[in-house]
Amino acid sequence: MSARASRGSAADNATVVTSQKVREGRTEEYQRWQDRTNEAAREFEGFVGAEVYPPGAGEENEWVAVFRFSGMDRLTAWLDSDRRRELLDEAHGLFEGPPAQEVLQGGSSAPPTPEVVTAVISHEVRPGREQDFLAWQERTLKAQEKAPGFMGSELFKPVEGVQDHWVVVFRFDSREHLDDWLTSDVRRTLLEEGQKYFTSYDVRKIATSFSGWFQFDHDKGGEAPPNWKQAMSVVLALYPTVMVLNLTVGYGLEKLTIREYIGLFLSNVLSVSALTWLLMPLVNRALAFWLVPSRATSRRVQVLGVVVVVLCYLVSIGVFGLITHQIW
Repeated sequence: MSARASRGSAADNATVVTSQKVREGRTEEYQRWQDRTNEAAREFEGFVGAEVYPPGAGEENEWVAVFRFSGMDRLTAWLDSDRRRELLDEAHGLFEGPPAQEVLQGGSSAPPTPEVVTAVISHEVRPGREQDFLAWQERTLKAQEKAPGFMGSELFKPVEGVQDHWVVVFRFDSREHLDDWLTSDVRRTLLEEGQKYFTSYDVRKIATSFSGWFQFDHDKGGEAPPNWKQAMSVVLALYPTVMVLNLTVGYGLEKLTIREYIGLFLSNVLSVSALTWLLMPLVNRALAFWLVPSRATSRRVQVLGVVVVVLCYLVSIGVFGLITHQIW
């Protein structure tokens, strides 16, 4: 889909993007609260889906929640509901400050694909400079289109009676390419020019490290596990994969005197393929009680999952220790 082709489509869709900085030590409590909030939203007419995105590596503990409804009236019914107000009162003390919220009218109703990294930027445009801002945004888009990894952009106008900000959503194929654009000299120059048209702007990034390997009911509004669980699960599948390949394919390539850098490439292709289509689906099913956020709501389940994974680590290390000792 081209950058401009996405504009003006699916005009009835409505989305709210909420970011909130969770206080240190309150992450698990926040996740349980967010699960209850997602379940409450599903009970409202027009609900399409919800996704929750954990903070990226090295970022502040800022979580992003996205709720999608089939119309602006249905979204505002949820936003203004007593049930949501009760949940927000219940979460008092979980966050460092009030959540930042952007309402988007139109655009795609589908969540971003796992490989895509999305940035949501809201602008407070100066009164009377709207047309100048739009012309500036077009120049920015033309520059973005030349940036490596750029995949598309959508512009959302203010929603009367709901919010006054103009919001731009753009996507890149990786976190690295997105960060390269955000810190580029071209964008810095454009921002200096844009100060004439808007008084402030806010940037939020939406992504998750291994989300392509963790798909839990995304069509029903499910979300991926926290990054630390994803990392532990990937290591659980990756270690035996690498060991088996070293003892089989690696040994065979060595006998064939294949150059090391070519052998390493072939091993990487095989290991990633095995993880994606064989091992990670098995791990997901076996650890679903712990990985699926809506299921892992108690401390007992959280501890049990960690214990199971650590025990599997120890068994794998022991088994391969015996095997390699007998071989060598």
